[in-house]
Amino acid sequence: MSKEYSRAYWEKLGADLQIEGRHFINGAFVASVSGESFVRPRPMDGKPGTALARGTAADIDLAVKAARASFESGVWRHKEPLERKKIMLKWAELIRSNGEELAMLETLDVGKPVMASLTVDVRLCADGIQYYAEMIDKMYDEIAPTGPKARALVRKVPLGVIGAITPWNYPMIIDGWKLGPALAAGNSVVLKPAEQSSLSALKLAALAKEAGLPDGVFNVVVGYGEETGKPLALHMDVDMIAFTGSTEVGKLIMGYAAQSNLKRVALELGGKSPIIVFDDADLDAAASAAAWGCFYNSGETCHASTRLIVHRSIQDKLVEKIREVTAGITLNHPFEPDAAIGALIEEGHMKKVLGMIADGEKEGARRAFGAERALSETGGFYVSPGVFVDATNDMRIARQEIFGPVLVSIPFETEEEALKIANDTIYGLAGAVFTTNMDRAHRVSEAIHAGTVWVNTYDMSNFATPFGGFKQSGFGRDRSVHAVDKYCDYKTIWQQFN
Repeated sequence: MSKEYSRAYWEKLGADLQIEGRHFINGAFVASVSGESFVRPRPMDGKPGTALARGTAADIDLAVKAARASFESGVWRHKEPLERKKIMLKWAELIRSNGEELAMLETLDVGKPVMASLTVDVRLCADGIQYYAEMIDKMYDEIAPTGPKARALVRKVPLGVIGAITPWNYPMIIDGWKLGPALAAGNSVVLKPAEQSSLSALKLAALAKEAGLPDGVFNVVVGYGEETGKPLALHMDVDMIAFTGSTEVGKLIMGYAAQSNLKRVALELGGKSPIIVFDDADLDAAASAAAWGCFYNSGETCHASTRLIVHRSIQDKLVEKIREVTAGITLNHPFEPDAAIGALIEEGHMKKVLGMIADGEKEGARRAFGAERALSETGGFYVSPGVFVDATNDMRIARQEIFGPVLVSIPFETEEEALKIANDTIYGLAGAVFTTNMDRAHRVSEAIHAGTVWVNTYDMSNFATPFGGFKQSGFGRDRSVHAVDKYCDYKTIWQQFN
């Protein structure tokens, strides 16, 4: 990237931005029906953020009605596939050309380094919209085999109105994961972003309209989960909820679907992902993967490599190498050019992370380094990356999702013991194995119960690979061509000839 970015550059951009905090419904920004708004502290410094419309069931109803009207009219789903493709490709390009503004909005909301927002989150959001745009004119229906006096057409049809509820840790990326396939399939969408991270979603909606997406096809309602997410999940005219977030809330979403109209549900939920390191592994590669896999985004990653299951004979050596890698992962104010990780999302979450760190010490795990509050003078919510060693898998820090920069090392003696520890969890989102023995690599990667398993690496992927979990990490897949399937259903049209 040729441009020279500095803290002063980003501070000036932030000061000059005209930030929109109202809902986006039926192609326009609108205030809440109640007229109420709310303000959340900025993670980086604790200062008040942007005033946001405080949505309620009444705002959700307006957005759903707009989405339903656009779907029934066919203004989007009946448009020629090539035209829909062109609109979404233009949208992807507008995301890229407005990247600095989107990155700033993301960082103001969630406290991650602005350069990461620009080079990772903006890029992957645009890439996701483009990936599904390019599928639109390449999806075919089928002719089923029949006798000579009949013809059976099998059509893949959009479900209708999709309610998308997305989290605060990677807002733009996960918005792209859901909006791309849902819109490519011909649906209309009501997006409810997390109350902590609404700004980029609202900008994405404005850019979609600029690209030519018809009014009502993509709507955004801002607000708290109980006041907006719950009414969306309970709404009788929503055909599906696509949710990414905690397992606890995912269970509520399933209940709301059952209480209402038996709407479809797709859930990508929590994780406590194991990274198994055998004594023949490349320890430098394993150390880098474990550190970055756990500490990137301040540990606020659902598939973070939070459980280091390591052969006892190499635990101390590996942890020392992880310490060396971590020394190069700079924790700093998100506008600083050297910041590799930034703030946690909010004060309450920071206190939860620090509380689990304290519990780990009480339970008998030994803190090797880090895992302390940092940069408190900024007024922001920062915790340094850290490692606990000699933990056992029954400890709270080994079983519950911390969602902070805390890596828990659990030693093992045998392959069977390593697999037992790895799979002894309610989660099944991801995992990894490090070994130079390829027979073992295949054996162990097959045996780990998770939706994604890496061999001698961590967190590598592209849009061709589906992402989602087993067990209480949810069901349904984001990314890849398979993501479109959950936003569609199959319709058979049988024609009989005399």
